[in-house]
Amino acid sequence: MAIEVRPADWTGFVKVMGEKGGCGGCWCMLWRLSRKDWSAGAGTGNREAMKAVFETGSPPGLIGWLGEEPVGWLQVDERAAFPRLATSRVLKPIDDAPVWSVACFFIKKGFRRQGISVELLHAACAHVKARGGAVLEGYPIDTPRERYPAVYAWTGFAQAFRDARFAEVARRSETRPIMRKALG
Repeated sequence: MAIEVRPADWTGFVKVMGEKGGCGGCWCMLWRLSRKDWSAGAGTGNREAMKAVFETGSPPGLIGWLGEEPVGWLQVDERAAFPRLATSRVLKPIDDAPVWSVACFFIKKGFRRQGISVELLHAACAHVKARGGAVLEGYPIDTPRERYPAVYAWTGFAQAFRDARFAEVARRSETRPIMRKALG
């Protein structure tokens, strides 16, 4: 499969997310908003909030394309762009390193389990390095279950991070490692 990964644009993002905005109207705003604001904005409010992020001019992620079809999304930004990570008991910072974060993935149904997440992670490393970042961090699910509901795997799977040569640096929960890759 020849996937091309490019900085996200609003049109491609909306096509990947579909009418419901990914999982339950999230529109990938979970880590960017307080729990109260995120819940209140489910659907249209979160869509408009993400559109405002796009309008800042700096793409908040990457899209994987197969020909003219956008099939996958990865949100990546400086960790500071995701204030809810700092308040998470499991995913709070492990140190003061100026890391960038892979906050979420969304792979369109029909294209899952084909390595698109790994390709997006490789591209995210190059994207972050080109912007001066030295460390990229992710918060995947690490489960022994062979099948896991996609709706709960929006942070990606640990195996994809391992395949992209990320290393586990902390684990405060049995199924949620913090994984990093130095980009130097």
